[in-house]
Amino acid sequence: MASHDTLSQPTGARTRLGQAPEPELLDPAERMSVDELRALQLERLRWTLEHAYTNVPLYRRKFDEAGVRPEDLRELEDLRHFPHTTKADLRDSYPFGMFAVPQDRVSRIHASSGTTGRPTVVGYTREDIDTWATVVARSIRAAGGRPGHKVHVSYGYGLFTGGLGAHYGAEKLGCTVIPASGGQTAKQVQLIQDFEPEIIMVTPSYMLTMLDEFERQGIDPRSTSLKIGIFGAEPWTEKMRLEIESRLDIHAVDIYGLSEVMGPGVANECVETKDGLHIWEDHFYPEVLDPVDGRVLPDGDNGELVFTSLTKQAMPVIRYRTRDLTTLRPGTARPMRRMDKVTGRSDDMIILRGVNVFPTQIEEIVLGLDGLAPHFQLVLTKEGRLDRMAVRVEAAPDCTADRRLALEREICATVKDRVGISVTVDVVDPERIERSVGKFRRIIDQRPRD
Repeated sequence: MASHDTLSQPTGARTRLGQAPEPELLDPAERMSVDELRALQLERLRWTLEHAYTNVPLYRRKFDEAGVRPEDLRELEDLRHFPHTTKADLRDSYPFGMFAVPQDRVSRIHASSGTTGRPTVVGYTREDIDTWATVVARSIRAAGGRPGHKVHVSYGYGLFTGGLGAHYGAEKLGCTVIPASGGQTAKQVQLIQDFEPEIIMVTPSYMLTMLDEFERQGIDPRSTSLKIGIFGAEPWTEKMRLEIESRLDIHAVDIYGLSEVMGPGVANECVETKDGLHIWEDHFYPEVLDPVDGRVLPDGDNGELVFTSLTKQAMPVIRYRTRDLTTLRPGTARPMRRMDKVTGRSDDMIILRGVNVFPTQIEEIVLGLDGLAPHFQLVLTKEGRLDRMAVRVEAAPDCTADRRLALEREICATVKDRVGISVTVDVVDPERIERSVGKFRRIIDQRPRD
């Protein structure tokens, strides 16, 4: 069982929170000075722009329309003059219009679900797959994983990048992979009990579902072999981190990625500090933009995260607008810049009677109250011309009827005070809200479409 101030390793070594990592645990890129890193980025960025302009018709057209050429990049700051890439560009190029290499060099294809339109398709050369495995292995190591650890992968396999991305990275590090994928929660609990993995990689919302299953079976989650949880694929808050760490007695760290840029492993928290996700800047160049006017914001300002790939062969991306909202900060445990935990997405933001609302704001309130389970949804409806929002949240098993009424009143008052909107609240029976085996759907929009 893991301690919160130390992390046991198979070798018997211990890593204390707040300490710098041992130099031998870092690869050469993680030991670069900032000046060395910036020089490498400039070299790789020039190659990427030339590669994209020469081989992808979309980028050739966009560059020409913007009046820029690859050779116009003389320093990193010149990237702001180049055009953005959006998810619509990828969908309009369906299926293979964004590929920059011949089809016979593409070793693997992944795609999004396409639930809101055409799926976005991404391709990888053999070298891209190795790069991806390398950054995921670096991420697992930054989280405290070491060769010889067993890694229980509960991200979905298939066209979704999560499962296979985690799988190849864990193998690259020298770990033993348990490819559990998503679903069959009771069986996952059994496998964790029987196979005794040290690490689990899963969405935070599904981890909560698994914790409920442990307790339903009468198993204390803190008694398991798990020492490290690497959680990603959806926004989650510091309060959810504390919830998971206290119920499991593990280190819970954040991993970030998206298929359009690579997959999981673009950035990861370091277990020594847990102070934001270090972006692996030798492969991905980050910017933060004002989400409204597209201005590049200085480090320290909150805005929309934008990435340019630096080493991707099959499908380079130039200034891809992720829609994720965060802040860039200097490096700490590594020289690479950090990004704050994603607070939400610009396209997930709810504008309710002129007020901007993010699901993570409600999550912070729900997780701060005794008597509630960490499962909730926001239901949007319309009454006349007014939008309404209802918060549906599960009661804890021991929550009394009087306590439920008190919690409903308290949530209403707290949301009004902190967020500035009026909501209705329904504290429902345990297990009434759907469970997720992947990304959890927090927002249920029942408003009529005009």
